[in-house]
Amino acid sequence: MTSGNTGTSARADANRRRILDVALAELLRDPDASMDQIARAAGVVRRTVYGHFPSREALISTLVDEAVEALSAAHAAGREGVRDPAESVARSVLTVWHIADRYRLLVALAQRTVTMQGIRERLAPVRETSVRILQQGLDEGVFTSPLPAPALAYVHEQVLFGLMEAVNDGLLDTREAGRSAAVTVLTSAGVPAGRAAALVAEVSGQLHQGSEQHDAR
Repeated sequence: MTSGNTGTSARADANRRRILDVALAELLRDPDASMDQIARAAGVVRRTVYGHFPSREALISTLVDEAVEALSAAHAAGREGVRDPAESVARSVLTVWHIADRYRLLVALAQRTVTMQGIRERLAPVRETSVRILQQGLDEGVFTSPLPAPALAYVHEQVLFGLMEAVNDGLLDTREAGRSAAVTVLTSAGVPAGRAAALVAEVSGQLHQGSEQHDAR
């Protein structure tokens, strides 16, 4: 490949990345933002946006794919090195919620174009991991549920989607939503409310401290 082609490709990649970043910001600000609005905000002509994304639905679908990738990475990072299933779930939910809060309006928007089935399919790898953790907890008696692990994982998924919508509708304070989500998921898995709240408070404090130390570097 010639240097000219390499430069053109790099510019195209940079344009695509800028369009996606601006589109996310614009759609979170205005869920009805048009491709024209996104193009103007990105500082490109409409044709450039359509050159990368043939439709508004394709653009939103790409943003959803990126959101799922970020959530998957957060889900894995949150439970890394943790053996206890309850702590693993608490850490995963708190870490995921930190990322999900950025995308929660996008999830509501995506339901209009991607459909919930499409979102569920994208989340399948995360759900499979959750099933393994839940099964471990059920086997060890850490969790208690009349539901098998795969069904319980679906319940937890819907709980988190529901809480995102509750935040969007102003029914749940954003600052407390992450902890509330983690406690709700744990109690729905049969962890006593007191233990769930104490565990989430402890893990939340550790994650907050770790974040401060990371920012101080």
